[in-house]
Order: sequence, then structure tokens, then C-alpha cells
Amino acid sequence: MLVFLIGLGAGLFGGLVGLGGGAIMIPAMVGILKLSQHEAHGTSLVALVFTGLAGAGTYALHGSVDVLASLLLASTAIFTSGVGARFANTLPEWKLKRSFGWFLMGISAFLLLKPFLPHAHGMVHGWPQIVALLLTGAFTGFLSGMMGVGGGGIMVASMVLLLGFPQYTAQGCSLLAMIPIGAAGALTHWRLGNVRKNVLPALLPGILLGSFLGGSLAHVLPKMDLRIVFVTAILFMGAKYLRTSKPRAEPAQ
Repeated sequence: MLVFLIGLGAGLFGGLVGLGGGAIMIPAMVGILKLSQHEAHGTSLVALVFTGLAGAGTYALHGSVDVLASLLLASTAIFTSGVGARFANTLPEWKLKRSFGWFLMGISAFLLLKPFLPHAHGMVHGWPQIVALLLTGAFTGFLSGMMGVGGGGIMVASMVLLLGFPQYTAQGCSLLAMIPIGAAGALTHWRLGNVRKNVLPALLPGILLGSFLGGSLAHVLPKMDLRIVFVTAILFMGAKYLRTSKPRAEPAQ
């Protein structure tokens, strides 16, 4: 039941804001389930495939998915996500935790500043859009594989701020692209032994239900209220991760 609730909470937050929910799921798996940081990242990516399935399906019912844009994002990300996963595997756990803390702080800053950032005036089309989506996918894939997250924050920001996508469409595209991106990174982590298979049977149903509920609520709840709740939670967790100390016995690198 505890693992199910972790999946439910991660899926709910992920569906609400168009992210994968890894920012919630990974700290919960490390702090509550006592997984190692590497195991939490790998297990999170497996779960995020199902977050994408449920969330994208819900957004599609509301007509908020651009399939071509999602395919362009995923086409480069599936190659770089494995690179990110292998890079994460080379880091000592304390370094990976600090890196994840900085990642959470970056997501918090983006969500807080998002209403004040300049947006594209109208949709950008043609080759500029294609190139921007391919480059965004490449960067997102590496970040996803390394951090164990879906990379929705990067994809949504690029689509909304640079390319003029509507907010809900950007979130729907992000969730759809998350399916192949998460699968590519998860496969690498699986091969590296960073996936705790025993938690998946309870985690995945929670993720599916939470993503469906979050995607449905995203179209009716005030976005500012969602942003404040989410930012408060991940700021607290990011600060905790940044306080991770280097083990004294570890040789200098």
C-alpha cells in the first residue's frame, strides 16, 4: 500500500503539471523505501513509461497532444537517454544525490519564474520548429537518463516559451514523448542492475491511476495553485539533497 501511494502521488503531480513525477517519486523511494539513489533513478524511469501512457492518453482525450511534435522530441532523446543513464552509473551516490538536488532547485526556479518569462508570439512552424524540437529532445534525453525523470520541464519550457505551443498541448506532447524516452533510459538502467523489480507491481498501478487523475484535474484546477504546491514540495526535497555530504572514507576524485 505504501509503494502504491508513492506511485499515486507521483502520477498525480506528474499529470497535473505535465512532468513525469520523478521529482516526487525518487526522493520517496530513497527516503521511505530505502532504495539507493541509482536504484531509485532506474526504477523511476520504468514507472515513467506508464506515467506517459496514462497521462498522454488523458490529454489526448481533451485534444491536447501534437503527435508529430512528440515524435520529433523522442527521435533524438532515445539515443541520448542511454548515455545519461550510463553517466549516472559512473557517479558515486553522494555526487548523484547532489546533482539531483540541483536539478530539483532548477525545476523550482523555472516553475516560479515561468509566468514572468517572455513567450513566443504565435506558433513557430517549419524548419525552426523541427530543429528546436530535435535539439530539445537530445538534451532532454540525457537529463532524463541521468536524473531518472521524464524531462517534462525542459520539453514544456521549450515548446511554450520558444515555439508558442499552448500550455496544455505542450504538457500532452511531453507526456507522450516520455514513453520512448523513459523506455530507452530504463532499458540501460535495467541492464546496469539499477531497477528494483520487486516494487514495480505496486508502484505501476498507483502511477497509472494518479496520472489519469492528474491529467483530468489539470484542465480544471488553477495553474498558479498547482505551481505553488509543487514548488514548495520539491524545494524542500532539493535542499535536503544538497546537504548530502561526501563520505570521509572515499578517496578524492
